[in-house]
Amino acid sequence: MSNFAIRTSKLISMYALDYNHSNIPAFLGDPMTDAKFKVYGYRWVVLAVFMFINLTIQMLWITYAPITGPAAAFYGVTDAKIGLLAMSFMIAFIPLSIPASWVIDTYGFRLAVGIGAVLMGIFGLLRGFAGDSYPLVLSATIGIAVAQPFLLNAWTKVPANWFALEERATAVGLVTLANLVGTALGMVLTPLLTDGGMSIPNVQLIYGGIAAFSSVLFLILARETPPTPPCPPGQEVRALMLDGLKHALTVKAFWLYLAVSFIGLGIFNGLTTWVEAIIRPRGFTPTDAGTLGALLLLGGVLGAVVIPPFSDKQRKRQRYLLIGFLLAIPGLIGLTYATSLWLLLASAFSMGFFLVSSFPIGMQYAAEITQPTPEGTSNGLIQLFGQ
Repeated sequence: MSNFAIRTSKLISMYALDYNHSNIPAFLGDPMTDAKFKVYGYRWVVLAVFMFINLTIQMLWITYAPITGPAAAFYGVTDAKIGLLAMSFMIAFIPLSIPASWVIDTYGFRLAVGIGAVLMGIFGLLRGFAGDSYPLVLSATIGIAVAQPFLLNAWTKVPANWFALEERATAVGLVTLANLVGTALGMVLTPLLTDGGMSIPNVQLIYGGIAAFSSVLFLILARETPPTPPCPPGQEVRALMLDGLKHALTVKAFWLYLAVSFIGLGIFNGLTTWVEAIIRPRGFTPTDAGTLGALLLLGGVLGAVVIPPFSDKQRKRQRYLLIGFLLAIPGLIGLTYATSLWLLLASAFSMGFFLVSSFPIGMQYAAEITQPTPEGTSNGLIQLFGQ
């Protein structure tokens, strides 16, 4: 066993008894093989609560984007200051990504994500109680933003601990799906609720309550590891975080993928944050912007569900990454230049389908080519470059 594994196992056992995998109900085990390497049905419970907590933080992130104008009027500030609420997540991610990855890789995802869960639950509720005070809303939003790296950087760590190698891209794809659904819900539900007469603080209070509930579920149900490993030791060995970081940065293929992530994730984050301002000069309405955002995310949801399983089955990563990025280009061109609504919406769906489906495959690819770098480290670098 590596020094990293020994350290981690000791720290986990010291931190809390509920880290112990013996708490997993025996009837939930479903060994895939008759060897000592097994995957358990409880892996889906762990993945589900992890998906739920990622879904809720995306709702909290994007909630002001579709109501920028009304929110600016309500708080008495400019559109740019409302945009800052979403941008604060990206700003906070830059200095916090590496420390969050260190916590994930040193103490385990359950403790690290638990930290993020507590921060998200507390500050999510506080934002609802902030009333019409923009400074308080911004402060609470920064608190939520601090929580985000602890969640996003664990995307590949949870599948690595619980899933067999041939299932991991699919598991990461499901987490990606949860994030997209959370973003879509935030974009769709927020204007519906405010147009229906609900105040902005009450909308935020509802979202904060959902965030607190998802946090409690994660803290109760998540487990760090199953009773027996899901794969042979050679597939789960990990380096210490600093050594792993140094190793990852010596892999040329990883640098190439970081460059691609810088462009791909940057485009996606920028588009979802400023969608209405981007298409307004071409005569499109806020309603068109909402429809565009919904179709972009719908395409991403379908792509994240459909494509990663093929990558897992064939054990091919680069091929599907190349296909996804190349086929996303026509959609990007359409979003940039389309003057007709049908072409704009078709371009949004196409870009979402091919671009977003590449993210979970790419994260698993990065985890594989940088071994024995810890998953949290490689995942965190990808998320960092995408900001």
